[in-house]
Amino acid sequence: MSYLEYNVKTVPAGWRKVLYLNWPLVVLLTAVACVGFLMLYSVAGGSMSPWAEPQMKRFALGLVLMFIVAMVPIWFWRNMALLAYLAAFGLLILVEFVGSVGMGAQRWIDLGFMRLQPSEVMKITLVMLLAAYYDWLPLKKTSRPVWVFIPIAIILAPTALVITQPDLGTAILLLTAGALMMFVAGVHWGYFATVAAAAAGGIWAVFQSRGTDWQLLKDYQFRRIDTFLDPSTDPLGAGYHITQAKIAMGSGGWTGRGFMQGTQSRLNFLPEKHTDFVFNTLAEEFGFIGGISLLTLYVLVLAFCVVAALQNRDRFSSLLILGVGLTFFLFFAVNMSMVMGLAPVVGVPLPLVSYGGSAMLVLMVAFGLVQSAHIHRPR
Repeated sequence: MSYLEYNVKTVPAGWRKVLYLNWPLVVLLTAVACVGFLMLYSVAGGSMSPWAEPQMKRFALGLVLMFIVAMVPIWFWRNMALLAYLAAFGLLILVEFVGSVGMGAQRWIDLGFMRLQPSEVMKITLVMLLAAYYDWLPLKKTSRPVWVFIPIAIILAPTALVITQPDLGTAILLLTAGALMMFVAGVHWGYFATVAAAAAGGIWAVFQSRGTDWQLLKDYQFRRIDTFLDPSTDPLGAGYHITQAKIAMGSGGWTGRGFMQGTQSRLNFLPEKHTDFVFNTLAEEFGFIGGISLLTLYVLVLAFCVVAALQNRDRFSSLLILGVGLTFFLFFAVNMSMVMGLAPVVGVPLPLVSYGGSAMLVLMVAFGLVQSAHIHRPR
């Protein structure tokens, strides 16, 4: 036994868990959040309100929740996976009846002190349930059709509800995260090839349905696709957002215009500068160096998740960590692709940086699950 191991074992069991926390991951998450505070302070014209101060309070609450979740044994969360999923699914159904409407979408439940977006909760509970399912299922049954149908139903049920809100971005994230969970759990690649072929046919059907009685997407969603393919066709209308976003990003150059010197954000040319397009504000003020620095922090968080998953000998814990890491990756990959014009605008926030309560708190709880799996792993 090494000197360090001996000292850890002499610490009381309750405090020993604190020592076993993945502290570099905590530091990285805090660093990413601080970038968000800085940007929200900037887009408010050098003021802590209305965005930076509430965001800091939410992150502080998120840290507390993360530590609380981390202290609970991972077996408890495995046993709670189905109940958590059903609760989130129930909230999605509740949104259909009592949900708050904002910007043409009905996605939130007003709790008085905050607006909860159940689809954000579903992103994590879906990962939890799929991890628990594949932990329970013997490996030899993973690719058998009857056992593949069950996770597909688990994924498609909430996705269908989210699409009706409508929230195409979150629906895509749910589908993709669920598919990735099935892939890393060992489902045969043939299923994914079949789905890819069906998706290609589905895309063809979507375009063929435009302007018909059986149109598969909303008109505004088709406009987003048109804008993605050629923003210059309507630079003052549907293409305005992405055009201004590209101007902001391009004007930053290598080192940026300087903190609080971005013209696109300060003069309100950049839309949703505190939420979906906050990365463009960062790129305008701090340039390529600022953008790549934030991306590096994200990649390091993802790397810590992958390493923690590979080191964990418990199947549920390993799948859960990978699921949270992949969901986190999808968040920042889709948002960055969207604001750079590499993907259609679908309204996905930049994790821990964009202003918003539900997304941040749920993500911090998710990393609490990662920490719980790390602390309580077999040693």
